[in-house]
Amino acid sequence: MEGFVKILVLENEIEAKLLEGILKEKGIPHFIRSYHDTAYDGLFQMVTGWGEILAPSSYKEEIEEIVEEIRKNEDEI
Repeated sequence: MEGFVKILVLENEIEAKLLEGILKEKGIPHFIRSYHDTAYDGLFQMVTGWGEILAPSSYKEEIEEIVEEIRKNEDEI
């Protein structure tokens, strides 16, 4: 994953799945990492967020816009 940087923290698994589908469809290289740790039964997710999205920095703005749109639509439900 050389050249990948942390883009932002994801709020939940649904957001992560939606984002992953969109990024795959657009052909944007990425890696989604969950903060879940079985030893602590997800305790870190309660404090730090569900996980993070990593990608080349050149896609940062596009990914942030996609996540903003996902969150906007989640709020409208």
